Amino acid sequence: MSDSRQNMREEIIGKVKKVVIKVGTNVLAGDDGAIDKRRMQQIVSQIAGLRTKGVEVILVTSGAIGAGIGELRLAERPKTLPKLQAAAAVGQCALMREYYHCFRDEGLHVAQVLLTGDDVKARARHLNVRNTLLTLLEQGVIPVVNENDTVSTDEIKFGDNDKLSALVANLAGAQLLIILSNVEGLIDYAVSPDAVVPVVESVTKRIEEMCVSRKSALGTGGMSSKLLAARIVNRAGEAVIVASGLRDGVIADIFAGKNAGTLFLPKKGRMAGRKRWIAFFVSPAGSVTVDAGAERALREGGKSLLASGISQAGGAFKAGDTVSIRNLAGEEFGRGIVQYGAKDVDQIKGLKTGEIAHVLGKKPCDEVIHRDNLVIL
Repeated sequence: MSDSRQNMREEIIGKVKKVVIKVGTNVLAGDDGAIDKRRMQQIVSQIAGLRTKGVEVILVTSGAIGAGIGELRLAERPKTLPKLQAAAAVGQCALMREYYHCFRDEGLHVAQVLLTGDDVKARARHLNVRNTLLTLLEQGVIPVVNENDTVSTDEIKFGDNDKLSALVANLAGAQLLIILSNVEGLIDYAVSPDAVVPVVESVTKRIEEMCVSRKSALGTGGMSSKLLAARIVNRAGEAVIVASGLRDGVIADIFAGKNAGTLFLPKKGRMAGRKRWIAFFVSPAGSVTVDAGAERALREGGKSLLASGISQAGGAFKAGDTVSIRNLAGEEFGRGIVQYGAKDVDQIKGLKTGEIAHVLGKKPCDEVIHRDNLVIL
């Protein structure tokens, strides 16, 4: 790594006061599928080392289903949802039992936080989860977060814990997300199977094509899910490192500024908490398509979206819903909270602000989406 990039890594790490560390199933599981207690203990010891330096840590852990498979001595990962949920219910107990003992040996308390997608979509529940996490950190407790696999269905699942860790990092305002996997980082297989990319400035199409998915029998993610997590966190203005959790001391090495894993650089400007919620947590209820002039005004000018710039409304959204903002090519480039429902937008699209009241018989506001409630992705 060049001196400038090494300095950049050290500068980013030096500013970290709060970190989210995600541990994958394949890091925690031994050859028999059961929890590797030695590896768990060395990860916990490194987290304890961060706490002594004043760094707050949230741990996002996979492994409940894998632990359940080990506890129940199943020959393979269950195929049906009820059996997966049953394995998760058994495994979550075993997983937290081990974390409890490991952290207790380091003189630290832990708290179990199980989440589904619904817990962070609704604004009030979103803030409640955030307040709980921050209060635990204030008390010196390590929150141990996992998806609530015992009740999660396709409709409310995060998808995988890589995405969950990215959302938790945004929720808690962490300056760094570390994803520990069974690979050393992003590998450029065009060079060699050992060619770790040290720094990624932006997740481009070339970076996505470089990615080779190697899901395991126990895990649910792959490098593609880690790139998605990096996109989410980087867009919010924070950094991501993907590294091997199979390597002893990797967390300590990262915080010592050593060249471990792949660093994904943050975009300039930290995104405010409310805008993070709009951008990453809420599923759009519909869409608005804007013309080229409006797209330019939103992207480059930081303007609000007016009716005059809208060419089409899609879906049955209501005032107060979050919608996707698309350009004439159909590409989503932003999201925002609308102040008019879909039927009204369809009537006022293309009109000047002064014409709205004449068409609708009212004009509750000038903007269809105010810039304070609008995010460019």
